Amino acid sequence: MNAKEQEIVLKARRQAEERAKGYREQALKLYPWVCGRCSREFNHSNLRELTVHHRDHNHDNNPSDGSNWELLCLYCHDYEHQKLTEAAYGGSAGDTVSAGATYNPFADLKARMQRKG
Repeated sequence: MNAKEQEIVLKARRQAEERAKGYREQALKLYPWVCGRCSREFNHSNLRELTVHHRDHNHDNNPSDGSNWELLCLYCHDYEHQKLTEAAYGGSAGDTVSAGATYNPFADLKARMQRKG
């Protein structure tokens, strides 16, 4: 990357961090410090592990009432995004119903046994 590109990336990262600080602080004031998925509780010493998840995955949608946010621990937050990624590729994490196997290795066993004998 050249110097101009590096400057653009750095500026974008700074802006994203500033934007995140705003809605993060709001969310931490609105909601109890508990993960919305696993119910893990947080305090000042481990608060950095509690993230703000955008329910619609749009980081620019930050209504002041917090209706697009939920507090999730790092692990549950990663899981939420993993589900989205997998869904884009035709599968999704957490599916409880899986398709049964379609291959039957014993389908022609009787015929094979008769040929051998």
